[in-house]
Order: sequence, then structure tokens, then C-alpha cells
Amino acid sequence: MIHLISDLHLTPADDVLLLRFCTYLKRLNPGDSLFILGDLFEYWLGDDACEYLEQDPVEQALTELTNQGISTSFMRGNRDFLVGKDFADRCGITLLDDEHLLQFDGRPILLMHGDSLCTDDHSHQIFRKMVREQAWQDDFLSRPLTIRDEMAKAVRYRSESGKTMKDSAIMDVTQSAVDDVMRLHGVDLLIHGHTHRPAVHPFSLPGSGNVHRVVLGDWDQAPSFIRLDQHTLELAHAGTSNHLVI
Repeated sequence: MIHLISDLHLTPADDVLLLRFCTYLKRLNPGDSLFILGDLFEYWLGDDACEYLEQDPVEQALTELTNQGISTSFMRGNRDFLVGKDFADRCGITLLDDEHLLQFDGRPILLMHGDSLCTDDHSHQIFRKMVREQAWQDDFLSRPLTIRDEMAKAVRYRSESGKTMKDSAIMDVTQSAVDDVMRLHGVDLLIHGHTHRPAVHPFSLPGSGNVHRVVLGDWDQAPSFIRLDQHTLELAHAGTSNHLVI
């Protein structure tokens, strides 16, 4: 069974959310595969900051998961884009590129975090481009943890304040970006998170026919996840579920 989640935004201050995550992991079985599509953490200061951020329980939970034979892959989101090889090696997880093709029963499925598809949100795209540059990351990671923490909190404050001034449509994906990336990879199914708007979106892609975009939700109230078996995709969110025959 393949499982996909995103947008938990784990913080040390939210014990309930951490318990929700750990309880979910216990449902997985050896031989299953888990894909985390970004924003597992509310923010990440670098792989050397796990103890500082009090995220050791998350690292331990992921390590226990992979030790059980459950393949776990991690895609960086816009909140935890600094998750790196050291953390991945400690947990036994695999880091994914921003656009990953999952080969499922001979069929390619495109996995993304989703923020790169929100092309109308110009301020976010400018910020995203800046922080993904190696020179910016090297400079940030060279600073003391306390300074990194102050910088990250300032960015989070500006981000949350900015959301109140943006039209909700601006923070959603743009159809043209979705069309372009699905054509580029030649897929008829795209799965992503980021927008916190869980849904199954059928639409027609010119030249490709009927296709689907499936969006994972956040975990504020309950787990949000996708399960893939040989013939069916199940999107579960807040006690409800949608099924798509694939």
C-alpha cells in the first residue's frame, strides 16, 4: 500500500498534533511506502537544529518507521525546505526532488508539494526563488541557531500577516501552471499539498483528455492522507473520504 501525507506543520508546542502523527504512523505495515509531500514541520532551521527545535520525537518516530521496513520518502515544502541529507540519513528516509514521478503499477503519477504552482502569488514565488539558492542557504546555515530562529520567526510572521491581505484565489494553484507541469511529465494524475484545500479535481487537459489533480489537506483537525492500491485512490480528510478509480 502507498500512503501520502503533507502539511502537518509539526511544532514542539503542539503535542496533540505530534500524537496524531505518531498514531497514524502506527497504522502502517511493513512493506508499505510513505510519501511526505512537504511541510511536515512548521519550520526548519537546518539538520543540526533538531534538538534545538525539540523535534527529536519526530526524528525518532521516522527512524522507527523505516527500521520496520516501511519505505519513507520526503519532499521539501515551503516551510521545511532546509531539510537535508544529514537528517534524511539519520532517519533512513529518501529525499525527493520538487517534481517526483512515482511509478505506480507501470503508471507515472506526479508528486509535488504544490507551492510552485501558485504562480499568481508573486511575493511567494520571489521568496521561494531566493531561499532555494545555494548561496542563500549556505549563508543562513552558517549563522548561530538563535539568529536563524529569529530570522525564521520574522519570516513566518510576515507570511501569516500577508495571507490576510491576499485574495484566497491568489494563494491557490493556477490552472495554467498545472496544465504545463502535467504536460511536461506526460501524466494524467497529479498529487500535491500546500493549499490546505483537500479535493479531487477532474478536468480536461487539451491534448491529453480527462485527467485529475488530487490535493491533500492539513492536519489541524484530523489526519489527511491518500491511500493508493492497485485500482483505487482514497483521499481521507477530517473523517470523510473520496475515492477515485485509477
